[in-house]
Formats: sequence, C-alpha cells, structure tokens
Amino acid sequence: MASVVYPAIVERAGSGFSVFFPDLPGCTSAGETLQDAVLNAEQALAGHLLVTVRHNEEVSDPSHLDDIERDPEIDEVARVLVRAEKPGKAVRINITLDEGLVAAIDRRASNRSGFLAEAARRALADA
Repeated sequence: MASVVYPAIVERAGSGFSVFFPDLPGCTSAGETLQDAVLNAEQALAGHLLVTVRHNEEVSDPSHLDDIERDPEIDEVARVLVRAEKPGKAVRINITLDEGLVAAIDRRASNRSGFLAEAARRALADA
C-alpha cells in the first residue's frame, strides 16, 4: 500500500466541527473538538478510499493544499493534510488456520477475507 495525503477543510458546525475533503465528494467527518474532528477525518479518509477501491472506482489524486480556493460561505477553521494508506489490488493467498478458528470467523463474518484483512489492519495500526 502506498501512503497518500489529502487536503481537508475543517469548518464550524454548531457546537462542534466538521471536516470535508475537496477532492473526495461525500468523504466527511465531524467531532466535538477540533482534534476529534481531525482524528475522525483519518478514519473517514481510510474508509472512503477502501470503499472506492472495492467498487473498482478510480481514486482521484490529491490537490495541493495551496491550490484550493477559499469559499466565503464556509466558516473555515483550519486546513489540514490527512494521511491514509491507498488500498492496492487484492492478492489471493493461501493460509492455514485452526479449524476452530475458521468456524469462529464464519460465525462472525460473511466474508473471511474481509474479516482477516480488517483484523490485520487493526493489529498493524496498534503496532
């Protein structure tokens, strides 16, 4: 996976903040504090990129932060760069697992590969 960095705009939203990505329509996040909103933007970006790739849609390239025009209609608080891993093409692998573990996965998830991939992402994020 390759790292990508997208510009995001943070705006006031009631008593909190919302974040949107000019290059990725529909990719938004929010938070009660500025910090929460930006941290949530990381998850929103990662999820948006993953869904886009899973639907075989093209992921647009990020703009340069300085090239994004200001909108006077937006109560802009900050502009930030948000990093995520751009998902790559799925690769088939052969693994061996204990049959009890496979049965437990099957009870929990309808898609073994998706379940294992998500578990690996979480484990790597915690590392």
